[in-house]
This record gives sequence, structure tokens and C-alpha cells, in this order.
Amino acid sequence: MAYQKKSDRGSHDDYSTKRRPAIDPNDLIDFNDVEVLKHYVTDYGKIIPARITGVTSHQQRQIKKGVRRARNMGLMA
Repeated sequence: MAYQKKSDRGSHDDYSTKRRPAIDPNDLIDFNDVEVLKHYVTDYGKIIPARITGVTSHQQRQIKKGVRRARNMGLMA
């Protein structure tokens, strides 16, 4: 049967398992702390979006700025 029932297609609950542990909203992201920044970057060096990591928009901007600064300083490849 080519047409599936809605319940057989799967659910969006599969995406919730991919979320990484959220950081405390009061924590500041430091570009010298490369071990923390590596959790938010893929193996290819791309920054993981906030919808997957579960961080706030303010934290995502801090992560973006920290990763870019760490790359420019040569701390991250």
C-alpha cells in the first residue's frame, strides 16, 4: 500500500533524542574554553544550530562568536 496512515509515518519525538545537554543560562561562553566549544561543533567544523543543541538564542550568539574567535586564534581547526 503506497499510502500510509498518519500514525505509521513516525513522529517528531525522534528529534528530541538528538538534543545535547543544555547549559545554564547564566554561564558565559569563553572562546579560550575549547573543550566546551567542541560540543557545539560537528566533526567537519560546522556550528550546530540552536534547535538541535537546545541553547537559548543569546547563548547561540555567544557560541558563534566564541567558535569564530577560537578559529581565528588557531585554537580550533
